Amino acid sequence: MTKVLSVGGSIIAPDHPDTNFLSGFVAMATEWLAGDDSRRLILVAGGGAPARIYQQAYSDAAEQAGADSAADAADWIGIMATRLNAQLLKALFGPLCQNDVVCDPTEDVDFSGRILVAAGWKPGFSTDNDAVLLAEKYGAKTVVNLSNIEKVYTDDPRKNPDARPIDAISWQDFRKMVGDDWTPGKNTPFDPIASKKAEACGLSVVCASGKDIGNIRNILDGKEFIGTKIG
Repeated sequence: MTKVLSVGGSIIAPDHPDTNFLSGFVAMATEWLAGDDSRRLILVAGGGAPARIYQQAYSDAAEQAGADSAADAADWIGIMATRLNAQLLKALFGPLCQNDVVCDPTEDVDFSGRILVAAGWKPGFSTDNDAVLLAEKYGAKTVVNLSNIEKVYTDDPRKNPDARPIDAISWQDFRKMVGDDWTPGKNTPFDPIASKKAEACGLSVVCASGKDIGNIRNILDGKEFIGTKIG
């Protein structure tokens, strides 16, 4: 039984690596794996503060130099940040994670441990998309998308006080909300390109807060949880 968790960079490193979250998450995941030898986890790390800070530095420095910043270059900077966070996760799980960090979700990997950690792949694709590709490859039915939001809303609640939380939504309706295009750093509950792929693969996505360790455990255990199910 393989579960895929897309662990947002806003959870791993909101402004710097969150050691309280990381220690609690590692303890919970280790305990969950110990409950059944057939259980495995695939963790896909986002970029967080390192991605945001370095992408902004690139944009600012390019502007000061009188040059145009390029989307591909910005994407590569974000990808490298995801790989740094992924390496941190791999190190924290020690012998449970025997494989190198996966940077290409399409490559053949002998998943030899209990945990596989993945990171960004190439420009034009977010880590959400990597999570969907890995879920398809390893037979997972659901991708759990952990971020700094508890649920998907009908609109941005920071801008629209009438925005309402959503418990469940179809792919058709969700994709109307997020559109079809991906740009580096785009702020959506789940990447539009990944959403299209997930719908085509028949996958479900659960969007939930990454800070609530007990709620993550409930999702893994198939119990009631706080979040939004897409699919």
